[in-house]
Amino acid sequence: MKVKIPAVVWLLSFVSLLNDIASEMLYPVLPIFITQILGAPVFVVGIIEGIAEGSASLFKTFFGFWSDELQRRKPFVVGGYSASAVAKIIIALSFTWPLVLVGRIIDRMGKGARDSARDALLLEATDETNKGFIFGFHRAMDTTGAVIGPAIALVLLFLFHNNIRLVLYIAVIPTFLSLILFIWVKEARHKLQTAKIKLSLSIQNFPPQLKMFLFGLCVFSLGNSSDTFLILRAKNLGLSLALVISAYILYNIVYALSSIPAGAISDRIGTKKVFIAGIVIFTLCYLGFALDKSGIFVWPLFAVYGFYIGLTDGVSKAMVGALVGEEHSGTAYGVLYTITSGFTLLASVIGGFLWSLVAPSATFYFAVICAAISIPIFLLVKPKA
Repeated sequence: MKVKIPAVVWLLSFVSLLNDIASEMLYPVLPIFITQILGAPVFVVGIIEGIAEGSASLFKTFFGFWSDELQRRKPFVVGGYSASAVAKIIIALSFTWPLVLVGRIIDRMGKGARDSARDALLLEATDETNKGFIFGFHRAMDTTGAVIGPAIALVLLFLFHNNIRLVLYIAVIPTFLSLILFIWVKEARHKLQTAKIKLSLSIQNFPPQLKMFLFGLCVFSLGNSSDTFLILRAKNLGLSLALVISAYILYNIVYALSSIPAGAISDRIGTKKVFIAGIVIFTLCYLGFALDKSGIFVWPLFAVYGFYIGLTDGVSKAMVGALVGEEHSGTAYGVLYTITSGFTLLASVIGGFLWSLVAPSATFYFAVICAAISIPIFLLVKPKA
């Protein structure tokens, strides 16, 4: 059955595509920029990513709740993307790693402001039959930007002899272009203003099944450190900068291609089955990164990792959307992002120190343990879809 995609979904998806082109031009070269150009040790990368994600986690629930209370979504989304544009300028101008940290904090705060409200806008455009598909479509468009961005970075590095800073400067352009599309984004305020809503920042009134799902995410996310460690692992195993970025592009291609089918399948067989399959794949993938000693498995492992993301990212949002009403969706998505960001802070700091003090493989073994423990918890969740 053909699914109609509302105009607001198309617009938000193109905004995400352009913004991700910018972000992913920067992301695969940033760990190398920090460690090789700015001269910081590897554990600083973990600290930067951890503090940045932690800063975002402090704001995601608050901004989601605030958007519910005001019954407005668009101002938070526009403000969040604008902050990310400014952050990219700061990072490009950085000549010491603390300035990169400032830029990353501003970028993640912008993400914290926009993500919950954006997902609430997407949820308002769905019905009971297409939540997985709509969120999967948005993730596919977003991730297409994550394919284009590193590809542009790779070409620029080739043309300008590995001039990473130039790539950072050029990455600013697509972010500002994405802001223009908000001229045409409309939010359905009338749907929410008619309801009398009792809101609370507490998760006490959340459905028990949603609490169980969020608890499982806490356990899983404790080991799911920043993807920068995958990039550093590839470099650690001997891949050149060009091959590292190419492997990262492969990951995003698989991610983009699998997101829509995963969402559509979850609408038919249930979100839980698809999501847990993704967690199992993650566990096996990280075990592969831990065991690989020669680098020959890096490419297939990056591809498998993209498949894991495709099976879980949009589907997890569809699961949450099936458990809450639209009037509470901003808060619920805020809590979802706060948990994943907050525990990514811990995971990145733990991962950085395990890498530096024990061995690079220890970062990945720890993630395998956390993921394996989370699977029985997710099995207890009984979503409506």
